[in-house]
Amino acid sequence: MNGVDQRRRVVVAASIGTTALLVILALIIGLVVWRSYQASVESGCTGKCLERYTFAVIGDFPYSSQQLKELPAIIDQINNDPDVSLVAHLGDIKEDQPCTTSYYREIKKQFDTFEDPLVYTFGDNEWADCYKESDGNRDPLERLSTLRKVFVPQREQTLGQNSERVQIQDRKYPENVTFSHARVSFGAFHTTGPRNGLVRWHGQEAPTPAQRAEVKQRTAANIKTIRATFEAARSEDQRAVVLFTQADMFATYFKSRADSAPFAPIVRAISDEARNFSGPVYLFNGDTHQYVNDEPLSSGSEWLKTYGVRPLTNFSRVTIDGDENGKNYLKVTIRPDFSKVMSWTRVEFTTAAAARRASARNSPTPSPTPS
Repeated sequence: MNGVDQRRRVVVAASIGTTALLVILALIIGLVVWRSYQASVESGCTGKCLERYTFAVIGDFPYSSQQLKELPAIIDQINNDPDVSLVAHLGDIKEDQPCTTSYYREIKKQFDTFEDPLVYTFGDNEWADCYKESDGNRDPLERLSTLRKVFVPQREQTLGQNSERVQIQDRKYPENVTFSHARVSFGAFHTTGPRNGLVRWHGQEAPTPAQRAEVKQRTAANIKTIRATFEAARSEDQRAVVLFTQADMFATYFKSRADSAPFAPIVRAISDEARNFSGPVYLFNGDTHQYVNDEPLSSGSEWLKTYGVRPLTNFSRVTIDGDENGKNYLKVTIRPDFSKVMSWTRVEFTTAAAARRASARNSPTPSPTPS
């Protein structure tokens, strides 16, 4: 065999090997896609259910006049993120300033500029804290009623320019909603920190009867929404459950049973439902302003004793940044073809990046250390 024939055989063999490898790779990819498609068809989910779905989570913002000025730019940034299809705001749209209807309307006007559907669950700062002198000495229950009128002008519909239809379980609590996307069941419910609205109002020695009644009724409505979210997940063969709320029910600042007790029925409801659901459960909350990603009801956690529940292996929660740490939005992606249903990253606000660069430019250059 001459050298030319040898080279030809080597080239042919390499070509056959490459072709075989490509065929095997194509078969593997085809099998993965087919199994994903087959599972989706069996669950009645095709088309958009097979696609990635991304949502943004913000909250505890704006907290200052400066953040209020930055809000339009932040909304523009999220609007210009081509991946984001929905936004969730987890409450607290102000800090210590008067709880005026005009301020609510100003924020609502800004919220109306979100191009994607916006789900907004109320925080304590916009109603429960309005008894404070710094917040105008207002009646919190009257402020809550006004808040609903301003921010829920149309029941069973999100905010945002391209709003979408959602389900409510109690017409008295239109802020509590459920919906689904990409084989994930979503539920937003109204809990506030601290103590879910049972902090003593100004001049009172204890929560008032009207205050206790409001918390009791709202808690029952919250549990109804939580159970409806899981029921939809089971009946529609969803892959995961996502819950949105304002209160951090696992806050490190809790010092007594009075801090955790108002949340106990809600945590127990979540625990009961998660135990009877095969997929992962994700709770997103605001309130304490610093990013946390943990499993507060896993084996060995002190919260199991606090709330009187058994360990869960499928429950995790994420606390988002807010207030002074509110320099980013959480970008969450539902991944259709992966065993880990969701992944997320914190995306820096362009306004925060600009402030950081300006601060770096204005910082004095350290003098060289003498040798």
